[in-house]
Amino acid sequence: MESNELKLQLKKQIIQFLNLLDVSPENIKDDAPLFGEGLGLDSIDSIELLVLLKREYGIDIKDPKEGRKVLVDINTMVAYIEKNRTK
Repeated sequence: MESNELKLQLKKQIIQFLNLLDVSPENIKDDAPLFGEGLGLDSIDSIELLVLLKREYGIDIKDPKEGRKVLVDINTMVAYIEKNRTK
């Protein structure tokens, strides 16, 4: 799968997994922070994103420090998925 396709797929999955009813994939910029001022996610959402990575891509992140490095923005998540996916 091409990076741009994966980015769109991941955005759709984030919207679905986190029930972001008022957000569309076009609203999520590839380099905008997922937490804080960007998409505005919180620590509970980070757990859901880690579940998403495990369920959809076979990536199991157990170390919170590694999780913080991966869950920065869409670009960072896609690069990590492309490098580490097992599904």
